[in-house]
Amino acid sequence: MYDFNAARKRSELLMNIRTHFISKGYLEVSTPTLSPYLIPEPTIKAFGTRFINEFEGCRDLYLIPSPEIFMKKLLAAGSGSIFQISQCFRNAEQLGDVHNPEFTMLEYYTAGADEKDSIGITIEMIEKTALKGIRAPWMDEKPLVITMHEAMMKYAGVDMDRAEDISYLRKEAVRLGLHPGDGESWDDTFNRIFLTYTEPSLPKDREVYLTQYPDRIRCLAKKDGDRPCRKRWEMYISGIEIANCYDEETDREETRKYFEEEEARLVRERQGTGDVIPPADPSFPSLDIPQSSGGAMGLDRLLAVHLGLNCIAPLLLFPLSDMLRPEKPETV
Repeated sequence: MYDFNAARKRSELLMNIRTHFISKGYLEVSTPTLSPYLIPEPTIKAFGTRFINEFEGCRDLYLIPSPEIFMKKLLAAGSGSIFQISQCFRNAEQLGDVHNPEFTMLEYYTAGADEKDSIGITIEMIEKTALKGIRAPWMDEKPLVITMHEAMMKYAGVDMDRAEDISYLRKEAVRLGLHPGDGESWDDTFNRIFLTYTEPSLPKDREVYLTQYPDRIRCLAKKDGDRPCRKRWEMYISGIEIANCYDEETDREETRKYFEEEEARLVRERQGTGDVIPPADPSFPSLDIPQSSGGAMGLDRLLAVHLGLNCIAPLLLFPLSDMLRPEKPETV
């Protein structure tokens, strides 16, 4: 059954977001959904397709997991603050309460800002774009800003100052009743602890901004001084991850190293598996990206928490899980 009331709420939310960002001087942009290159991200699997043309020949193309690759090119070209609402695609993820392989993303970059500025920008945006006549209880509570160090200590008893040592991290995992294998990577052991103990324990009655992610979890966010962490945050509402944000890396040498190392890791991990291996964009590391902070937000999830739901399927007119089932008569 199609829920047209939910569709109207979605339309209202997207209109509110557009109006808000434009009123703040952001430029709305529209970038491609198909690309011959992607940013190398071994933890994300892309959808591949093929371009066929009798004059230009054939070439593999990929559905974007986010518009980051193109929006940062616009930043480097002098666009100033920009935003976009787009369809994004991630393969090999579960069809669950808050997952659909195709989803609606808001991506916004604020020129001259850092990730701390973006917490305030995001809090204001959520408040100003709320659905008319609907105010979820979490909106009346003051947002919580907490570091990963604080959260891991509070909810798992793990000292992140010592966690750079893989042997310490493995011992902590065993203490917590988890059983990492001898060859398990630092990332996997950390995520095993974080996803089992820390993430589920975060407060669910307010927005939660979890800051200063470990440096060992690679991304294109700036390093936080001499500390073993990155200038990055993840935001949760009602226990659901809604958004993330970086103080964007501007050092071209750091970006080049990231591309080389992560592309090599991606090829190494997927070689012989049959999984898609998108080539990395060769021009990206040479971009002169200005000081800026970029945020990405899942709008299907944001709409769900506004409406007090713990799943997104009722908000999608055509969820993939339904389309994959045997055909049945449509009910309007």
